[in-house]
Amino acid sequence: MALLRPLDKLPTLDVATILLVGSEEMLLEQLGVAMVKAIEGTAKIQVHVASSLPLPTDRECLRPRIDLIVFVLSLHSKQSLRTVESSLPHVDASFFLGKVYFLVTGVRKEQSISVHMDTIKKMATTCQSPLLFSDLEEECFRTAMAQRLIRILQICAGHVPGMSALNLLSIMKRSPELLEQET
Repeated sequence: MALLRPLDKLPTLDVATILLVGSEEMLLEQLGVAMVKAIEGTAKIQVHVASSLPLPTDRECLRPRIDLIVFVLSLHSKQSLRTVESSLPHVDASFFLGKVYFLVTGVRKEQSISVHMDTIKKMATTCQSPLLFSDLEEECFRTAMAQRLIRILQICAGHVPGMSALNLLSIMKRSPELLEQET
């Protein structure tokens, strides 16, 4: 599959699917496990992890519709940035209407940062996608981020009445007046 499109497949009833993309596979798996634990018994979610895009085409017929894509970037790995940059062209532009997020990890350890925050902010601005920050190596922060991603996923999948991915995106965006005051 060369290009991921949000409406290529029919949704599965009461199931929301998230795709975590990044080069830090251990962190992605831990975040996925935290999401599954946080949602136990209340709703159905599917968590898929990919080290990069495009996804393999051999199992495309078995793959569910993806409701949310989260690109995970580590500030301590330039490979992480390269992975996300090379994966972005494989996502259809309509996904960027509230169904793509960037999750930045490693912010608390300033001494070993190898990727500048400005680079990531510029990428998120170019893609019109929100930035989330969390230290996924700490369990308490990972659990909090898992709960936040679950709520975002439920909205993107259409499971929250009166809210859509575009509504959420507009709420999360900062107003132009605030941006002008900061500069």
